[in-house]
Amino acid sequence: MNTQNKRQPGRPFTLSDKGRPILLLSLLLILIFAVMIWNAAKLQEALSHSTQGYLRDVTSESASDIRDAFQSRITNLKMMADSLSQIREYQSSLALTEFLERKAHILEFDRLVLINHEGSVIASAGALDPGADSGGSPNAAPSIQIPPEACVTYTGGKYLLYSTPVYRDNGPDELLMGTRSTENIQDMISANSFNGQMLSCIVDNNGRVVISPTDLKPFLRLDDLFRNDQNQEVIADIHRMQADVKGGREGLLKFTSATGEKLYLSYNALHLNDWFLLTIIPADIITRGAERYIWQTFAIVGVTILFFTLFLLSLFRLYGAHKKYLEQIAFTDPLTGGLNNAAFQARYRSLADSLKPNTFAIVFLNVCGFKLINEQYTTEGGNRLLCHLYRTLERSADHDREEFAARGESDHFFLCLREHDPQTIQLRLDQVIREINASQAADLPALPITVRSGVCLVEDPGQDITILQDHARLASQNPTPDHSRLCAFYDDSLTDRLRLEQELNTLFDSSLERGDFLIYLQPKISLQDNRLAGAEALVRWNHPVRGIIPPSDFIPLFERNGKICALDRYVFTGICAALAGLKRDGREMFPVSVNLSRQHFRTPGFLDDFARIAGQHGIPRGIIEFELTESIFFDNRQIEIVKESIRTMHDLGFLCSLDDFGAGFSSLGLLKEFDVDTIKLDRSFFLNMSGRKAKDIIASLVELAGHLQVRTVAEGIETPDQVEYLRSIHCDMVQGYVFSKPLPIPEFMARYLS
Repeated sequence: MNTQNKRQPGRPFTLSDKGRPILLLSLLLILIFAVMIWNAAKLQEALSHSTQGYLRDVTSESASDIRDAFQSRITNLKMMADSLSQIREYQSSLALTEFLERKAHILEFDRLVLINHEGSVIASAGALDPGADSGGSPNAAPSIQIPPEACVTYTGGKYLLYSTPVYRDNGPDELLMGTRSTENIQDMISANSFNGQMLSCIVDNNGRVVISPTDLKPFLRLDDLFRNDQNQEVIADIHRMQADVKGGREGLLKFTSATGEKLYLSYNALHLNDWFLLTIIPADIITRGAERYIWQTFAIVGVTILFFTLFLLSLFRLYGAHKKYLEQIAFTDPLTGGLNNAAFQARYRSLADSLKPNTFAIVFLNVCGFKLINEQYTTEGGNRLLCHLYRTLERSADHDREEFAARGESDHFFLCLREHDPQTIQLRLDQVIREINASQAADLPALPITVRSGVCLVEDPGQDITILQDHARLASQNPTPDHSRLCAFYDDSLTDRLRLEQELNTLFDSSLERGDFLIYLQPKISLQDNRLAGAEALVRWNHPVRGIIPPSDFIPLFERNGKICALDRYVFTGICAALAGLKRDGREMFPVSVNLSRQHFRTPGFLDDFARIAGQHGIPRGIIEFELTESIFFDNRQIEIVKESIRTMHDLGFLCSLDDFGAGFSSLGLLKEFDVDTIKLDRSFFLNMSGRKAKDIIASLVELAGHLQVRTVAEGIETPDQVEYLRSIHCDMVQGYVFSKPLPIPEFMARYLS
């Protein structure tokens, strides 16, 4: 069943839908507008408070100026009345008239009149405007009662009447009156405040206009300033203002005029008679400019957000067009066109919440010897094989039961099976392997494919998939008791092994520094004279707490993590020191072979360190031999590096031997390609030598080595019969328990060099 182009239910490895970011963006824009509106409202409120405060200050100052102007005229009139009180009665009326005319001119009164308590004019100076209303002008008056204090009154028309008593010996006996045009007061209240948008007038506590800057007196009457349809709050404010004016209190009122304009009305007591200064300005006199900039800002931000939104929508549209392409890159294996490891993990996570414990298994599959397949059939042939493997795994997965497969990396694959019984899993994997090898396609490598697999039975579906995969991978690396069964199951012993490896990895550096690693030597005996022909250096770990740690526990570990290089140098240094000791004692040195890990070949010029150490100890050429395992030659990229390194070994005076010869598939080819000095026949040749065929193979290898002038060493020899056979076919040396197990250096020296 092909599922590569079908989006499977619950599969979470799609990118986020564009609706969510658009919704978030919309909410963000709404929030921005809301904050701007709130900020504008607060700004307008602050400006309104500023306007009210500024209006109070301006009108209060205007009222003070007007009050001072009135008081100044009254004071001047009182001073003139005091002067008149000193003039004697026998002075002529003409002299008084001249005096009044002079003072009227100086004090800027339009007319000055002096009358007695009977209302008769004693003297008069100045004249009214012929066109002015004569009402209230002092041309003649009936008998009057002279007021005790100076005052100013308005009786209509264009003049104000100032009056003050003139005191004689018997008290206030005469009344001095002066008229003054209202124009100068009109000029004061018409001052060009607020760019001419302020309207002021003087009224009494009944709302009657005393002085207005215009002739529109009916407009300024208090009862006509407001619309008839104001709401209750405004009506209450009007009543409050009327009460304040009656009580002589000052205040500020906001209202709407008959034209619909928002206005402020300030009323300030002049403390003169019952007069008040009324001042009206537009409510937005200060905020009008700020509001314009606020709305401009709104417009700019709105246009910016609009363009930004259009840009994002275009971007999301483009995003949607490439969505599937991005998913394909992220979750599709480029070689097979199926799921990759990221897709496998995401798919499992989407199922994990609905899985029941002990119902699923994670399987890791690894093609054995795939590098050799690539070498023999080229990378293109290897890739075709990988595609064939994936298609077979996909067909074996029951997608109706939510099973699926994926390629991890290189020649590694994963299966998620709805199985938990080990026997059933083994049968299904055996069937998969049979199907893989049953293909008759002409473009596939024509050789049996061996696949090693590890299985992790899922007990807790909530466990992280990467851990489950690691458990399956670890199980595949664990050798099974039955080598015919290539499927291994993860258990806690593998976890114990991981803990052990972590502990050993932690202990390595301190043990190397303390010298806990002991160097052992196993002799190589010449079959020509049964004498010592050399030795192989081996290492043992004797930890002060853990005791003896077997090489099988730490050598593979240090091979994987690269610490083996430091250990090889440690052993090499110890061997050089032991050989240098023989030289100092005057004893003959013997050849020693030292194992050299493939990890060294990753570092260019690594042999320089070994040459330096050997030179420091004075080791002659041809004494130390490096043993290379056959697996080191399997990496095509390293073949040229190894060839060059063997040439460098010979140039530096070292020998080279090929260990485990015959254990791999290309041993004879290695003899042709690489200039080695010695081959060590793998111990597997000598496990069963009873058959003629086995002996013939060994004899042929020894004979071939002789023709190539390469020495032979048979390792793992345990019986005298094996020794005699090897001697009969002219094998050069034997290494094994038949002669000696590996010995500590002091014990080895005592046995073989005494």
